[in-house]
Amino acid sequence: MSSDRHQFLLFLPILPLFLLFLLLKWRAHRGTTTSLPPAVGGGWPLVGHTFAYLAPHPATSVGRFMSRSLARHGPIFRSMNLFGEPTVVSADAGLNRFVLQNEGKLFECCYPRSIGGILGKWSMLVLVGDMHREMRTISLNFMSHARLRSLLLPEVERHTLLVLRSWPEDRPFSAQEEAKKFTFNLMAKNIMSMGPNEAETEKLRREYITFMKGVVSAPLNFPGTSYWKALKSRSNILRVIEQKMEERMMADTTDKCKKEAGEEEEEEEDLLGWALNHSNLSKDQILDLLLSLLFAGHETSSMALALAIYFLQACPKAGDRTEEEGKRRDEIELGRLQADGVISETLRLGNVVRFVHRKVLQDVHYKGYKIPSGWKILPVFAAVHLDASLYDDPHKFDPWRWQSAKTTGSNFMAYGGGPRLCAGSELAKLELAVFLHHLVLSFRWDLAEPDQAFAFPFLDFPRGLTIKVHSVLYV
Repeated sequence: MSSDRHQFLLFLPILPLFLLFLLLKWRAHRGTTTSLPPAVGGGWPLVGHTFAYLAPHPATSVGRFMSRSLARHGPIFRSMNLFGEPTVVSADAGLNRFVLQNEGKLFECCYPRSIGGILGKWSMLVLVGDMHREMRTISLNFMSHARLRSLLLPEVERHTLLVLRSWPEDRPFSAQEEAKKFTFNLMAKNIMSMGPNEAETEKLRREYITFMKGVVSAPLNFPGTSYWKALKSRSNILRVIEQKMEERMMADTTDKCKKEAGEEEEEEEDLLGWALNHSNLSKDQILDLLLSLLFAGHETSSMALALAIYFLQACPKAGDRTEEEGKRRDEIELGRLQADGVISETLRLGNVVRFVHRKVLQDVHYKGYKIPSGWKILPVFAAVHLDASLYDDPHKFDPWRWQSAKTTGSNFMAYGGGPRLCAGSELAKLELAVFLHHLVLSFRWDLAEPDQAFAFPFLDFPRGLTIKVHSVLYV
């Protein structure tokens, strides 16, 4: 007993020093550690904050959930259940760029499983790694600058004039529906050489409408649901593409025989022919590639065009300036309307692509926050595009802001960025530039009834963007 007391007395003088050492070590440790982003409270059982995040709201806003969360927690926060997983939500421009630039290193594309079930496991939207790079390279080569100039530009202009010449004057019609027809027919032509007035093309378009409704629906796969109907439409669409593929392969065999006989071979200029002749993709891979590009090329471009029509009718000054520019040019130049800012401003304010899904591959530390490995992160582009600290009066349609040095392109993420930068971005710009060029030279227009775009989360004008046009120059 006395021995224990003796040992305690010997230890007693150094006890304060030991406690001081522990205290200093704890303070140093606390100063260098990062914490999780602030958490959003509430949420429903099972679905968490998913329904609140996806609640319909005007396309020119970030919605109630985002507005409240940003006001309370700042541009980086977390939900323990968003799309079924713990998720960091980012409205921080720097973090969003960081995520996009580090694709495949610190982050990886990771969409809900239901999206892959609809678009297919070989869809560019869900693929990662080498397979995604190969698919993207095929798409980029098909839509190269040279091909845009020599082959795709005349086709875009032909489809544009075909649509505008069909518009009735002083009678209401849906501009959104016309934009969807224009982009779908253009993609069907570029992908499979299907004509815009063919019954087969219109049948495929109706199937595609059903397919689209299922892409953004709850993944309930039983008869009668939108998801179930979409899977049926997917099968029907793939059947058409497969039939075209078989016809093309038979034609290629005939062409080879003609070539051997000394006759000239006519090369296919659509994406189907390009994929068959310039890639080693399997049949299933080509089917999913074509379906995913039909989805991406149609849905985003059609809504961007509808938004431009909507914004320009409320901003006659921008339309007048675009018309004057058009009158001074004998030919359409790529990038001309982008330089005027109409296209960039449409995409910034309308936010066709509002956010993307990414998975965190390893722990990331950013601005004092820890973003854990295995979590999801949602870079929200819409929140950056509508950030008053980055854009003056961000809810105003102002094409001239893009002429100012204050407006930096590094905060503009309408086409994504990094290794997954939209492969069809140049074609999309071309479509918008050509269509708007001819539109403003041909018509003035007004809304036939009040309307505005809503995010559901897919963009849609609830009343179809009904307009009346008045000719200013016959097409």
